[in-house]
Amino acid sequence: GPTTPPMLLNLIWLAFFVSAFAVALARLVMGDMEVFPKLLAAMFDSARTGFDISIGLVGVMALWLGILRIGERAGMVDALARLAAPALRHLFPGVPAGHPAQGAMVMNVSANLLGLDNAATPLGLKAMQELQTLNPRPERATDAQILFIVLNTAGLTLIPTSVIAIRQTLAMKQGLVGFNAADILLPTLVATSISLLAALLAVAVLQRLPIWHARLLVPLAAFGAAIGAVLWGLGQLPPEVAARWMGLAGSLAIVTLVLVFLLAGAAKRVPVYEVFVEGAKEGFGVAVNIIPYLVAMLVAIGVFRAAGCMDYVMGAIGTGVAALGWNTDFLPALPVGLMKILSGSGARGLMVDVMQTHGVDSFAGRLAAIIQGSTETTFYVLAVYFGSVGVKDTRHALGCALFADAVGIVAAIGVAYAFYR
Repeated sequence: GPTTPPMLLNLIWLAFFVSAFAVALARLVMGDMEVFPKLLAAMFDSARTGFDISIGLVGVMALWLGILRIGERAGMVDALARLAAPALRHLFPGVPAGHPAQGAMVMNVSANLLGLDNAATPLGLKAMQELQTLNPRPERATDAQILFIVLNTAGLTLIPTSVIAIRQTLAMKQGLVGFNAADILLPTLVATSISLLAALLAVAVLQRLPIWHARLLVPLAAFGAAIGAVLWGLGQLPPEVAARWMGLAGSLAIVTLVLVFLLAGAAKRVPVYEVFVEGAKEGFGVAVNIIPYLVAMLVAIGVFRAAGCMDYVMGAIGTGVAALGWNTDFLPALPVGLMKILSGSGARGLMVDVMQTHGVDSFAGRLAAIIQGSTETTFYVLAVYFGSVGVKDTRHALGCALFADAVGIVAAIGVAYAFYR
């Protein structure tokens, strides 16, 4: 039921500390006098890093929540819902046209597309409550709820906003001049699209959805073709030119979107400045809420690394990969993908760790960002979404979600090699 994921996270968090202490003790016995001072230093450093990153996010969150509020008031959100209505009808046959669940679902998807996890969650919970009103057996998940949640865990992201913000902050810390934090945009989009298609197919097969319908396939195929064309075009260019174009496309998309929302607001006589401020006020609360989670995870991971545990784990996986004769450059970023399934803040901590250890502009640093930007925290999403409406029997939701996660991690690694190698 929805109560197991926190249990699991407790055990994982505890295991980080216990294993770190055990390994450090063994090293002390072997004559390493420095290991416990290292552990202590790691604890304090990690706690501070957690705070710094969260405070760095305040501005970005305030900005997006403000813009999004203008978009809501300007009716851009409703317009999006109307655009997506034909596709929604086939994917969610149990939801009548014009039902409030449709608008809430589309808004949640839009927030996900923009990489605004923190805006997406409240909208998603709203959608779950609307879907629950259509549920004949309140304790058992409906087909529509399962598909909605699995699509959420597959997390299609056009613009991984928070990942870009973190990369920019760390690049400044590492003294990189003219670093383009948005150059992971396209690789992330490709990886996340593959993961989303895997999720959609898994659920569609189990629920016997008519996904071969032209109304659904045409937009899907057009979307896929557009991405394919962009990929092919970028593949013809030298890597540094391709990176520049990817950066341009990403920044252009974001800035244009902001302008469209503002102009739509002005046209509807929305007091854009006041509405922006009202929405932006929530940014601080959201960022401050992240602090305890981030500190908890970063400290545990910091201690685990300082004791040398991480090196042992990665060494073991590395030996296996090398034995198969594969390239091992992706290994430092792999823990981000495994952690992401359990904890978003934990994965964020690991991603920051990879970027600090290997550099933001390293292959591992980029792959970590792509994985973080293209996967979703499965256990968290399932617990929060189903828990919010009191559904106990989640049926095939977890299986489909984990399948999509696995496909997503493999896709992210493949895409990173295609782009950066």
